[in-house]
Amino acid sequence: MTSKNRAKEERSSLGWFLAGARGIVSLPAIILMLSFVGFCALTVQAGIPPEQVVFMVGAVWALPAKVILVSSILSGASLATAFLAVTLSSVRLMPMVAALVPELRTPKTPTWLLLVLSHFIAITAWVFAMERVQDVPRHHRVTYFAGFGITLVATNMMLVGIVYHVVAEFPPIIAGCLFFLTPVYFLASIWHSARHPVVYLALATGLVSGPLFYWIAPEFDILLAGVVGGTLAWLAERLWRGQRRAGA
Repeated sequence: MTSKNRAKEERSSLGWFLAGARGIVSLPAIILMLSFVGFCALTVQAGIPPEQVVFMVGAVWALPAKVILVSSILSGASLATAFLAVTLSSVRLMPMVAALVPELRTPKTPTWLLLVLSHFIAITAWVFAMERVQDVPRHHRVTYFAGFGITLVATNMMLVGIVYHVVAEFPPIIAGCLFFLTPVYFLASIWHSARHPVVYLALATGLVSGPLFYWIAPEFDILLAGVVGGTLAWLAERLWRGQRRAGA
């Protein structure tokens, strides 16, 4: 065992928690915080009180889900409609949870703890953890992720509480650009970390078909772009494998 690996094994649980918490100064966390400034401007325009915005950040963590909730409030939708819309938006996080939890758990990890930590799994936490958790000893990964997730949520709750009255003066274009940083970063991260051509194909197909479906069915453009892009990529990958087997 190298001295570096030995030092990792000897680090305490508190040390790993603090190591995860230091991820707040990483690029994913900084981009998310800038995006939350833009989201805060949206809530100001919607007339949502600051204490409710802070609660929203902690209770409904995924940023797109919060945007859908605010949009539902602005449109006068019923509580049941808003609940359904936010739920459907959050279903997309299930594959992220399914991919990350096996990397965190050990045979002794209690299920309730994994359920609690799954609350923190959204785009930023997932990208951060998938990139770095392999360098953490398995029996400390839950602690490491908890340090990052808890710190990230708490920091953004404080951030929106502090800047709420400041962003009221922002021009809409600036608030929109800040909010748009998160999806741009997510796409770039997936493209960079992809290890199979089918991922590139799915992303490219979804991005190209998105504007088309917005013109055809604007209420379902994102859903249709994702389904069509993913399906075409899957079919292309199956065809490619079949041709390889036939040529072997």
